[in-house]
Amino acid sequence: MTPTPHHEKARPDEARPGDALVKAGGIVFILGAMATLATMAPLFLHTRPFPSWAWAVCMLMGVGFAIAAAGVLRSAAAQRRAARLAQAAAAARTSAPTSA
Repeated sequence: MTPTPHHEKARPDEARPGDALVKAGGIVFILGAMATLATMAPLFLHTRPFPSWAWAVCMLMGVGFAIAAAGVLRSAAAQRRAARLAQAAAAARTSAPTSA
């Protein structure tokens, strides 16, 4: 993906770095949240609790959060890199000698 100058807006349908990680992290987080609700339900319904592997599935919430955070960091790094490139290009244009 080529960086766009800061004055040009990125198209909404254009995928940016880190978007897929944020989406995947959200899905994994939601799966972990549903597993947490299902695992906690027997405690409130006074039924037999689920086995320990079901409690391990609840850890998907943390894993999903970590995946989404990695996507956000990747997106921020790409934006910083694009800003640096745009700044360097602008500096190169202003410092270029002009011919008369």
